[in-house]
Amino acid sequence: MTLLGREVIEGAGRLEARRKHGHASLCYSEHMDTTIRNLDESAYRELKARAALSGKTIGELVTEAIRCYLARPTVLTKRGSLRDLTPEAYPKGNERLSEQVDATVYGV
Repeated sequence: MTLLGREVIEGAGRLEARRKHGHASLCYSEHMDTTIRNLDESAYRELKARAALSGKTIGELVTEAIRCYLARPTVLTKRGSLRDLTPEAYPKGNERLSEQVDATVYGV
């Protein structure tokens, strides 16, 4: 496959692009360097300690956490309508509840 005049080689989880004459000029990896701001300091320290105990890097644990989060089913909340509500009867003994509330609130 050719991409912008470069031969593209796929393999081992990464994509490399080289000029047709063998000079490496472009390399895409499955890893990226990024900065995450506004992390809770104590949570980060716990993550760092757990990474050390498990023999993994912080990046590996963050990637694992992101993948777990993304694997959760997404629940789309349906925005309802008042028409979707079904009336329910008051429990026995509350037949005059509305009148009692009006009397209490409005002094009627």
